[in-house]
Amino acid sequence: MVKKRKHSETKAVEPTNKDDDNSVQERPKRTLLGWKDKTEVKETESSPAFFRNKEKVLVTCSRRINYRYRHLMLNVVSLLPHCKKDSKVESKSSKGATLNELVELKSCSSCLFFECRKHKDLYLWMVKSPSGPSVKFIVNAVHTMEELKLTGNHLRGSRPLLSFSSNFDNDAHWKLVKEMITQIFGIPKEHRKSKPYHDHVFNFSIVDGHIWFRNYQITVPHNESDKVARGGLEKMTLIEVGPRFCLNPIKIFGGSFGGPTLYENPLYVSPNQIRALEKRQKAGKYAKKVKAKKRRKMHELSNPLEPNEFADMWKE
Repeated sequence: MVKKRKHSETKAVEPTNKDDDNSVQERPKRTLLGWKDKTEVKETESSPAFFRNKEKVLVTCSRRINYRYRHLMLNVVSLLPHCKKDSKVESKSSKGATLNELVELKSCSSCLFFECRKHKDLYLWMVKSPSGPSVKFIVNAVHTMEELKLTGNHLRGSRPLLSFSSNFDNDAHWKLVKEMITQIFGIPKEHRKSKPYHDHVFNFSIVDGHIWFRNYQITVPHNESDKVARGGLEKMTLIEVGPRFCLNPIKIFGGSFGGPTLYENPLYVSPNQIRALEKRQKAGKYAKKVKAKKRRKMHELSNPLEPNEFADMWKE
């Protein structure tokens, strides 16, 4: 039988020095952008200068919305990977409190609310919750992706480049609208649902007091064997993807879905007034026809025809 070794004969294990562990470095983590050291990440996150954009947008609509406007809302949802979609909200006077509560429950900081009235008119609320401000637009010239059948096609979830016309820097209200569009339509960097590169452009341009939205894909025509130099902008082309729509600002409020009016568009005419004018014009045409008939009868009575000598000639 094997004899057991005494406890005194066992060699004591020397304690390891913690300084020796520093010589063994951990393998850095590999990411899409390259190799990343864990120590550097911890230092940047703990530092006060580190900033992470946690912008989230709630996209919802009102009840009894038109099919075309619903497709437009779904196109906007597909373009914004950092948005959250919610069920329809009743379009009443108390919709502001309901939507602010939904934004808080979804842990969002902004809201895009598509409000449809009379199955014809579409209004877009662009809101920063809960303190504001908020902008109310009327949406015109709506064309969805399915309707246009354009040839462009960019990757879903990729980050867009925001392009603004120089008119946004002319007035104070346009500067405010530009900042809100930048925060809402700008996808946060390193978002979990977004891709880490840019392959399309959101273009916002002001023409005749309206904001026109276009979405373009960035393409570089080349053969499979040819390599495109990085930064070769002269070879890049833009192909429109869609959707298209036009935003006409109505009012800018200081709060969320209400509050003091900061700006009111003096050139805005509601669609109800436009339809009333069209009805009046049609009613004016009918009144002109009735007056013309009366004038014709009065003219015939005042100017009777002379009797014809040969009228009864063939009756015999």
